[in-house]
Amino acid sequence: MKYLVMLFIALGFVIWSSLLCAGSVETRASTSAQPDSPVSATVPAPAVTPVPALPRITAYTLSPDRYRKARNLSRIEFRFALVGFLYGLAMLWMILRWKLAPKYRNWAERAFSRRALQGLLFAPLILLTIGVLELPISVYQNWVSRAFGLSVQGWGSWSWDWVKAQLVGVVIGTIAIEILYAVIRVSPRRWWLYFWLASLPLAVFLFFLEPLVVDPLFHEFKPLAEKAPGLTVSLEKMLQRAGENIPPERMFWMGAAKKSTALNAYVTGIGASKRIVVFDTTIARMSPPQIVFVAGHETGHYVLYHIPKLIAWNAIILLAVFYAGYRAVEWTLARWGQHWGIRGIDDWASLPVLMLLLAIFTFALNPLTNAISRHYEHQADQYGLEVTHGLTTDSGQVAAQAFNVLGDIDLGDPEPNWFDVFLFYNHPPIPDRIRFALKYHPWSNGGRGEFLP
Repeated sequence: MKYLVMLFIALGFVIWSSLLCAGSVETRASTSAQPDSPVSATVPAPAVTPVPALPRITAYTLSPDRYRKARNLSRIEFRFALVGFLYGLAMLWMILRWKLAPKYRNWAERAFSRRALQGLLFAPLILLTIGVLELPISVYQNWVSRAFGLSVQGWGSWSWDWVKAQLVGVVIGTIAIEILYAVIRVSPRRWWLYFWLASLPLAVFLFFLEPLVVDPLFHEFKPLAEKAPGLTVSLEKMLQRAGENIPPERMFWMGAAKKSTALNAYVTGIGASKRIVVFDTTIARMSPPQIVFVAGHETGHYVLYHIPKLIAWNAIILLAVFYAGYRAVEWTLARWGQHWGIRGIDDWASLPVLMLLLAIFTFALNPLTNAISRHYEHQADQYGLEVTHGLTTDSGQVAAQAFNVLGDIDLGDPEPNWFDVFLFYNHPPIPDRIRFALKYHPWSNGGRGEFLP
């Protein structure tokens, strides 16, 4: 279903939810508005939490066995990312060669005379076809995760999650496709602009709903105060210093251990849906000061206005992609449309063509979007160090320990290929993040942080 995302608004915005996950070497994304009003302008000096007696970190360090696994997994994921992209293009090409979209269009037109009702039949058919054709890719990804110990989810549970993901994708995708072709019919020459404008508020609404409606379909959530009251108090202190208003009733424990060994803590949502989420695996493997640093990183995305900045950047990129798609689809349909059984851009059957072209343009812009993301993630790391300075003893060492634990559990590559980083990393590599955490200490000579004193 990932190439559907390239077609509608979620392409531009749901990917940014991943940027709010400091625990992720690869991705997760989100969109949001500006943060809520600060609790107060002045905050009393917080109590310092001592660092647990853990080995001091001087660099990213893995055991020989974990080192080999991390390097092997990185190579597999890099090759698979390239192969997966080519597979996706081939899949859409075969849908065109087999003329599946025209068949679905004909069924929809025979069943209904009204365009809106035709879309309610055509869109689920084409989206489920894409989902089924992508199933081998999804199965292989899960198999790799299980083989490397990153996933502990049984195949039955995984299959049920896959079904739920398809249903969610069909609902959102059908709405987007209905809007897209309504706009195309009204303005065949300006649809790329009007659809882009329509995508912006819809994307924000989807981000608002995600933690309330979508996330609970896949994981269990409980109040963090019930599961880890001490951690809740520590997070409150950090948020108070950051000037963020996320009360304890908006802090949640998430049951990830039944499915994954991954560690994470993140801030998500907007307005009434904004919340902090901490994985149970994170609580089990990280100390409270380390978790507070990860949450401080996430809070930095809000405090530093990364969300509106990323929305703006992504909106510009998405507009460019839509315009390029508009220009390319006209030429493509003029050359091959009749052969594929497509009548024109306003034909439902043109959807796979548009998806294929947008997939190519989006992939070509990966280096730019990921470079922007890595920059903001680096700033969030810096903010996490500053907001926890004074809350914990030696916040740089705490951050380095947190990154090392994260890399060890998630098998972060200790020597990532520069081309892999250039193409696919939306977070800085773990070794770079640890080096920065250890060397960043502006307070040593009476200085102050860039974002906080």
